[in-house]
Amino acid sequence: MTATTRRLFELLEPICLVTFFEDESNEELAALGHRTYWDGYFASRAASLGRVPAEVVHAAFYNFADGEAARHIPSAWETIPPEASFAARERGSAASLRRLLGEDLSSSRGLTRAADLATKAAESVPTTGRVNFAGMRAMPVPGDPVARLWHSATMLREHRGDGHIAALLAAGIGGTESHVLSALDMGIHPAESFGRIHHLPKQRLAAVMAGLRERGLIDDDGRFTDAGRATKQRIEDLTDELAAPPFDALPDAELDELVRDLEPLTTTLVAAGIPSPVRG
Repeated sequence: MTATTRRLFELLEPICLVTFFEDESNEELAALGHRTYWDGYFASRAASLGRVPAEVVHAAFYNFADGEAARHIPSAWETIPPEASFAARERGSAASLRRLLGEDLSSSRGLTRAADLATKAAESVPTTGRVNFAGMRAMPVPGDPVARLWHSATMLREHRGDGHIAALLAAGIGGTESHVLSALDMGIHPAESFGRIHHLPKQRLAAVMAGLRERGLIDDDGRFTDAGRATKQRIEDLTDELAAPPFDALPDAELDELVRDLEPLTTTLVAAGIPSPVRG
């Protein structure tokens, strides 16, 4: 099942990534009054958790540096209700998908069937221990097939993400450390140049790198040791294992159908410039 889980991750992730790589969602959030990209990001993604304090968002999202959530939460909700931000994110993401896929694919039976099967998978498993997934599951599922595909793919993304956090915790890898391991896994060196962490204070990054060296996960040049690469692989394997339950709920015939219906959609999105997923 791990190979199938990994394949579905590869197929579903670009559907979610339109939120971050295309303009429509950002434009919808800006139109509400969010001043920056990160105001809109935190306000709309954390909206499904309700009006929780920044400490809860920081804990749930896991891989942001200390203080980053607090720069946006709860201030981003002071004049814009969380549910309005969530709706803008979903509306903009669906618009991006519709534009990139074109009329034929957007209105196809295959897209509608993929949305239905992805929703069935996401709704088949308990939310216990999965905070971000539980938040998405609590939001209403759209009737429009394109919006429903984005919504269900995002539910599954948050389910996988919660499992990934559990795998990182089990390995004793913190949020910033996880970005270092991901950067090295993608061939980025020095890891400190990775876009998710390059803006952090140099002293903070130096401490993270020193800690990974002390544990024998990276060498003096800041590259993977054998132990570090093995640790990253164990995290990825456990992430795949923990991401499998939603797809276990689909019979083999429906799994095959879901893969078959998603393939032309994802191929079109990647051809339009949406990145193929990285591990994690």
